[in-house]
Amino acid sequence: MNVVSRKWGTLAVACLAMLMLSLDLTVLHLAVPKLTEALTPTATQLLWIVDIYGFALAALLVTMGNVGDRIGRRRLLLIGTLMFGAASAVTAYAPTPELLIAARALLGVAGATIMPSTLSLVRNVFTDPRERTTAIGIWSSITALGFALGPVVGGVLLDRFWWGSAFLVNLPVVALIVVAGLAVLPESRNPRPGRIDLISVPLSAAGVLGLIYALKETADGGVGQTRVAVAAAIGIAALIVFVRRQTRLAEPLIDVRLFRRRAFTAAVGATLVAIFAMLAMSLLFAQYFQLVVGWSPLVSGLAGLPGGLAAGVGGALSGPLVHRWGRGPVVALGLALTAAGFTMFSGITVEVNYPYLLAAMIIEGAGMGFTFSVTNDTVLASVPKERSGAASAISETASEMGGALGIAVLGSMTNAVYRADLELPAGLPADVAAQARDTLGGALEAAAALPGDVAGVVVRTARDSFVHGIQVTVLAGAVILVCLAVAALFALRGVPKVIPEYAESGEHGSGEHEPARGPR
Repeated sequence: MNVVSRKWGTLAVACLAMLMLSLDLTVLHLAVPKLTEALTPTATQLLWIVDIYGFALAALLVTMGNVGDRIGRRRLLLIGTLMFGAASAVTAYAPTPELLIAARALLGVAGATIMPSTLSLVRNVFTDPRERTTAIGIWSSITALGFALGPVVGGVLLDRFWWGSAFLVNLPVVALIVVAGLAVLPESRNPRPGRIDLISVPLSAAGVLGLIYALKETADGGVGQTRVAVAAAIGIAALIVFVRRQTRLAEPLIDVRLFRRRAFTAAVGATLVAIFAMLAMSLLFAQYFQLVVGWSPLVSGLAGLPGGLAAGVGGALSGPLVHRWGRGPVVALGLALTAAGFTMFSGITVEVNYPYLLAAMIIEGAGMGFTFSVTNDTVLASVPKERSGAASAISETASEMGGALGIAVLGSMTNAVYRADLELPAGLPADVAAQARDTLGGALEAAAALPGDVAGVVVRTARDSFVHGIQVTVLAGAVILVCLAVAALFALRGVPKVIPEYAESGEHGSGEHEPARGPR
């Protein structure tokens, strides 16, 4: 196989692996009602079934990125893919909630090996800067497409088969990745890897896991909970110790001096805040389509598909636009388009106007595609290719943190407006009123047991209040995105359109690269 074929074959395998991961990330929420009926988990078990995948994934991304740099990204990708297939089969046929939780945790571990490996393999085979930008744009497009297709694929399967079918669909994809990967993927690793610091591994995991757990619990029950304070304190303390330790190691898990590079820091920050807005809106609009408009999960998935397709197109177009306008303007444009889409979302009502929503989704999706493609390429181009696994893990960890933060902050804002705006009929039993004030889903469930006229009032006011909450939240998100667009325009100013292969002099971002000091 010649070099050109191997390069594009590597990109195809990497895209297929990310398509599988992004599909899997979105199907569980659709499967929850059916698996709850089949396995009857407790409320606590159901929370762990939903959350354990993300916890394991986020906690191990940085470590697995470094493992790939040391043992080989091809090897780690293939091992992780086989593990993902085995965990998918166990998940599909899990007879108890406990086994399902364990299988979902294993899926998260496997996902942590796959995510950074795909991006670092692409970084290593595409050494021409222009080709690299185009390739990462395609990679980002396929990832966005997977998130959009997940609800559609899941809806089709769950309409016809049992809940486990949503996970069995991974098995033929796993087989294809392994066969194609053995044939086309080149091996790449850091030629001078050093050893992994075994103290840094649990510190990084505890720091990331503590913060993400705190954010998720804040979204569920508010910031005043004791467990939120304890988890946040553990996470912050672990990260402080972790960062201090990295500055003293000859071979750090993360070279924190990378954050002195303006291009690197701006790209990671833009990724975090953009995901912050995107995932929160994805969750809110899934509820809007199903609980306000009354569409089925499949129809709701199809309704959201154009946004993902637009993100894919935006990612594919980002490379040519970068070569014409530069990185800062393209990222700023992407964030501005996303903010414009969010502003349009504020015009939604209980009575759906889908053509209007379609226009907003396309504008918002294209903006996200521009943003993520350029920021991912900028992160990888800011480090030597020998450390690309660790760098891609930083970018993926920022995405996980941003998603958790967005759901916690923007989701909590929607819920706060919903509760403040909700005016229930007088005379409702206290437990019914409390259930209705908790969430829109709770209000609809409570209304089902009420007399017809009263039920109609509860449903109507609950839907009106939820839509008002979305309107306020999307406008707040739009303001955040506009501020980030201005910041990105200045932070990425002077970064070359075509970033050359990394050089120690730090020419493509402020802040010189300094070799880490040895242990003290």
